[in-house]
Order: sequence, then C-alpha cells, then structure tokens
Amino acid sequence: MSDVDPSPDGPPWEEDAPDGDVVERDPDTDDMFGAPEPAGMREAEAAATPVAAAPPPAADAGPAAHADDGSAYTVLARKYRPHAFEDLIGQEAMVRTLTNAFATGRIAHAFMLTGVRGVGKTTTARLLARALNNETDVIDRPSLALTAHGRHDAAIMAGQHMDVVEMDAASHTGIDGIRDIIESVRYAPVEARYKVYVLDEVHMLSNQAFNALLKTLEEPPPHAKFIFATTEIRKVPVTILSRCQRFDLRRVEPEILVEHLARIADREGMKIEQDALALIARAAEGSVRDGLSLLDQALVQGDRGETVKTEVVRDMLGLADRSQTIALFESIMAGRTPEALELFRTLYGYGADPVQVTNDLLEHCHAASVAKMLGPQATRLPNDQAQKLTALGAVISAGTLARVWQMLLKALDEVRRAPNPADAVEMAIVRLAYAADLPGPEEALKALRDGEPMPGGAAPRGPSGGGGGGGGASAQLAARPVAAPSLPDPQSFEQVVALIGEKREVGLQMDVQRFVRPVAFKPGAITYESLDGAPMDLARKLASRLKDWTGRTWLIAANGQGGGETMIEIDRRKRAEERAEVEADPFVRAVMEAFPGAVLGEIKTLAPAVELPAIPDEAGDED
Repeated sequence: MSDVDPSPDGPPWEEDAPDGDVVERDPDTDDMFGAPEPAGMREAEAAATPVAAAPPPAADAGPAAHADDGSAYTVLARKYRPHAFEDLIGQEAMVRTLTNAFATGRIAHAFMLTGVRGVGKTTTARLLARALNNETDVIDRPSLALTAHGRHDAAIMAGQHMDVVEMDAASHTGIDGIRDIIESVRYAPVEARYKVYVLDEVHMLSNQAFNALLKTLEEPPPHAKFIFATTEIRKVPVTILSRCQRFDLRRVEPEILVEHLARIADREGMKIEQDALALIARAAEGSVRDGLSLLDQALVQGDRGETVKTEVVRDMLGLADRSQTIALFESIMAGRTPEALELFRTLYGYGADPVQVTNDLLEHCHAASVAKMLGPQATRLPNDQAQKLTALGAVISAGTLARVWQMLLKALDEVRRAPNPADAVEMAIVRLAYAADLPGPEEALKALRDGEPMPGGAAPRGPSGGGGGGGGASAQLAARPVAAPSLPDPQSFEQVVALIGEKREVGLQMDVQRFVRPVAFKPGAITYESLDGAPMDLARKLASRLKDWTGRTWLIAANGQGGGETMIEIDRRKRAEERAEVEADPFVRAVMEAFPGAVLGEIKTLAPAVELPAIPDEAGDED
C-alpha cells in the first residue's frame, strides 16, 4: 500500500506517471492473446523515449547463452528422422517392393511392419500414411514420391491428422479401443484420400481385441487402410498375419550405420574418429535410433572443433579395447594361463565390464571360426584384427573352436550369475587355457586305439596297481599333463616363423612376418632390421618365446641394417611373379584379347588330379 492517496482521476497504476507519458503497454510483454505489438505504437514509443545508455552485458551473456541451455535442443534421433523413403537406410528391399506396388496400383489394405527396436517401424508407418494420402499440385494418387509441400504431410508427421489415427496398442490392450476403430472405419475420410489406422506394438492386444479386428481386416471398406508395427511378430496371431502384407525391417549393417553416423556428425559440425563410430555401431546392434542416441552422447564428450577420441567413446560405453581382448584370446588359446590372467586383470583395472569381456571372447571365437571357412572379409572387423583372428583360426582345429565356444557360453552364464563377475571370468580363463590343447573325443579314441600318446601334452596313464587304490592320488597325478620336452633348434629363419605358428602365437607371428628383415641367422642368434611400426618389445618377446620352446637362450638383436625382405614382402613378390608368369602365358593372353575389358582375378593353384585305378572289364562267360 502506498502512503499517498490514489488520485480519483485515474487508475492507481497511472498515479505516478507524468502527464503525457502514460505507458499504454510494457514493450517487453507480449499481448495476452499472442498478438505482436502494433508497428505504429513501437515507432511512437521509440520517438518519445529518450535514448539511454545500454547496461553493461552480464558476464555469462552471449549468443550461445540461450542456445546451450538445452531448452530448445532436439535429440539427433528426432532431428534426423527420415522424411522420405529415400532416407530409410538399410531397408532397400522393402522400399523397392512398395515402390513397385504403388506404381502398379497393387496396394494392400493392411501392412505388418516388424523388426528390432529403432530400425524405423513407426517412421515407415507414417511415411506409408503420407504416401497413401499423397496430394500436391501435380500428384493426385497414392505415390511414394513424397515432397515437403504435400497437403497432409505436416499434420500426418506430427500425428495430428484427423484421418490418420495412431494408437499405441501397449496402452490400449483391451477391446474398447478396437471397438472405436470398428465404429469409425465405416465413415468416409474427412479430408484425405484414405482413413489410415496405425497400431504400434500390435502384439500387446488381447485375444478378444484381435478377434474383434478379424472381420474388419477380412472385408475392410475401400477407404480404410491398416498399418501395424511390432517387435514381437511371433505373438501376433496367424489369423491376423494372413490378412496383412508383411515387411521385415532388417538390422542395419555396421558399415552402413557408420557412414550414416559420420554424415550426421559432419552436419552437426563435430569431428569423431572412425574407430569411435565403429564402436557406436557395434553397440547399437543394428538399431539406427540406438546408434543416434549413443552418437548424441558421444558428441558432448568433446568441445566444438575438437575430435572425439576412440578412447573416450570406449570409456563411455564401458567397452574393453578389442585389440587387448584379441591378445587375451590368443593367450588363452596358446595355454599361457598366467599371461591371460594378467591381461584380464589389466582390462578389469581400466574399467572393462567382465560380461563384455566374455562377450568379446565369444565374438573372437566366432570370428576365428568364420574366417577359417570364409576368409578374413567375413568377420566384418578392421583389417588388422581380422588378419589376426584369421591366422589364429588357421592353426586351431574347428573342433577346438567349437569346444571353446561351448565353454564360453557356459562361462557367460556363470559371469552373469556370480557374486563377483571378475572371479568367474578368471576361473573361465583357467578352464579354457587348460582345455585349449586337450584332444576331442574322436582324437582321444583314435589315440587310444592306435596306442599313441594323447595329443595336447597329456601323459598316458600307467597301469593301475593291485588292490583297490587305482582311483587315488597316483591315478590323478598320472592324468596330469607333463611339461613338453625341448624342441630342436630351428635351422633357418623360416623354421622360426613356422615354429611360432605351430605354437599359436598369432600376434607374434604377424609381427615377425611384417616388421622383421633378417640380417644374420644361426641357431641361437638372430640379427634383424626393424621396420617402422614394430612393437618395442618384439625382440624381447621373441627371445623369451624361443627360450621356452627350445630350452636354450636366444640372442635377438634389432640393431642390424641392410636386412633382406620380410616374409610379407617375399610373399607379395612371389605372387607378383606368379601373376606376371600367368599373364605372359599365350593361352591367357589370347583369352584376354578375345574378351576386351576382362580382368585377371585371383590365381589359385589347384591340387593335382588323383588318378583313379582303372576298372577292369567284366570277363564274359565263354559258354
């Protein structure tokens, strides 16, 4: 309350205003109905108001003050939602089928879209609703040629069109929602060409709701279309499926998803390493929405203009370094239990999840098995990782890899249920390292039948003594593997490389083949020239392994100069010479000239044909 009595000539809010300066409206306040201030009033006020010095800007004021407060930010998964069928990535088969159907007028009355989360089911449903009601100045028929100027597009994509009904079946599981659809489907559309009903997560409907929908799906009116989306296609009754045209939206391949994420990062003006994008695509498991959500999270890890590092994304995802888990897998398959345990403890110390480490070991076992049959390109891994796992699969039998796979599956279940998951992983490593070289059932039976020693270093069991103590400590000691005897010294550098391969030291073998140019060799001493990129501990590691295998000390020196070719360079040279010899063959040259543009592909040496014994003619009866 003011101590001054209000003036009877005007309202209280005008009592302090001087004559002629009554403020009709606060210039900083919008109209109560949202109308802007009239231009004439703004000009008059600007002319009547004296110019005052602007107050100094606040310390945190700036162009980015409001932009960075997050109030108007749209997440990438919504910001880059496809607006046309051409924007759908990884779903070319579905788009091709729909394009042909719309072009020929063979449009189904009900569509069933199924697939894992985040592959675009709801987005495709809205795009289909737009395509069914596509109407522009030049288009007046159902068409997949969507533009930004369609009459109904904005309302449909916003979910606000009166002729496009979207219903979440997860929150309307009963029959009441279906009854509303059945009642309204009889009436013609108000504005659009078709009345379109979009039911998301349709598998959540009850049996009564499905049964009520059957008759309408069987004989729908010509102006009605139904689009269903579900992640659990097996829970949808077959009576519903048989009345729909089904489209299975595929998981997006990692390489396609990486390219998509890279394009979006460029549009956002952010830089992120390619390996980091590969980690995100791997964690997304084929879901575009999951990939965009993880990319959204990753881009805030670095400042604008700075590149987001792979290590940062790996820490964000809680993943172990794949190269380190490959080294762990190599140590396990080589039976080096102490080294494998130390590698796991190092990974665990850096924050790697034990469950994720076990999953990585499963992936490496699968990749080694697939590469054994189809080659390194089938693993879909970076080239260096694929080459390591391919070389590892080449020296391990398919039976051993199958047993390791089964043991890792059991270990994964144990790690998930164990009170201390890290301890469960260590126990699994001990089992795997011990069983890596054990023979399979068929190998053990063959060795027993032929009277040969058990493969894998297991000592043959001696005859049991008299009495009933055959199953005691002596029998258990006899069954333990004994230390492998020292092997004869390799007599050449090639034999050293072969010995490394026999011992399943795939990483060491690849390093020796790639970075070592031998200068001098004699049993017990190797001098070589090291190429750029070679591991710092290559000489020490090679000397340690050779000492363990041969029982003698090896002197490995990496200070030589003028070495020969590496094993990789020798292999490439031989392949080039072989190709040149084949291309110079007169027959090959004649074929290449007869077919212009033909390219000589891979050259393979076929095994010599096996000559089968001649089948003698049946002697005819002389009688």
